Parts: sequence; C-alpha cells; structure tokens
Amino acid sequence: MSDPSQLRVADADREQLVEELREHALAGRLSSEEMEERIGGAYRARTRADLDSLRADLPVSSTSVALALRKRKGQLRRRLVQEAGGALGLSAVCVGVWLASGAHASFWPAWVIGATLLPVIRDSWQLLGPGSDLEVVHARLQARHERRLARGGRGGRGRHRYRGLPRP
Repeated sequence: MSDPSQLRVADADREQLVEELREHALAGRLSSEEMEERIGGAYRARTRADLDSLRADLPVSSTSVALALRKRKGQLRRRLVQEAGGALGLSAVCVGVWLASGAHASFWPAWVIGATLLPVIRDSWQLLGPGSDLEVVHARLQARHERRLARGGRGGRGRHRYRGLPRP
C-alpha cells in the first residue's frame, strides 16, 4: 500500500487522539459539544486519514510532541546499545587474546576498549545526560553507519550491501 493515510489504526492511536482532544478542550480550543463529537469520530475511525481529519484544524499538542520525543529517544537508545554490544564484543576478544598470550605485557586491550567504547559513552551522555541533544547523537550514529557502509558493509567483508528496494 503506497498511501500511508489509508493504513488502519489501532486502539492506541485512537486513545492518543482522544488525549490530544482533551488537551485542546482544556486549552479552550474546542467546546464540549465539539469535543464529544470528535471523540465519537475518533472511536469510529478506521484509517489514519480518519484520525488526521479530526485534528486537521488544531495545532500540534504537547502530548503528541512528548510521545514523538520518547519514541525517537528510544530508537536512538537501541542503536547505542547495538553499538555498545559490538564494542564490548571486540573488547572481550582482545582481552581474551591478551590472556591467551600469557598476559605478561602491558594491558594493550585498553587502547581497543577506549577507542571503541569512548564514542558510545560520549553519545550516551549526549542522549541521556542533562543537556540531551537528539540531533547530534543521530548525526554521529548516522556518520559512523555511513563510514561502515563505505568500508564495504558488515565487518569489512563486503558480502552484503543494501541497495534499496527495486524500482517498479
């Protein structure tokens, strides 16, 4: 289906719209009759276009902005966890090699651990810290992803390369 407005909606989507409508009614943008009418329309809605028509003449509500922010933070958090898993795996292999070689020399895996985990720690602080900046974290994650793709895909082997969907 090429038109996303024709996708069917779930109960959670309807409930989110009802919360938005209540917020608009509290702000004085909707009368109680108009709010009741729109809430009824929200519960009868089947597609995204039906829901969008009920909020077309209203400004974006703070609940929808907060929900979108939480969703975006969750996506960035998952990407950071994936990168941390890769960094920890590589660090564990290096520590294993150091231990297997007798562990007599200085702890050289510290350089690998620092080089692989430092960007993840920096971005985690940027995402979860007091001055959260989602755009910066997203840009850094995207830049690292593009560098990996430019080096030849997964692990530098070049076996898998996403070329997008075929054109019709």
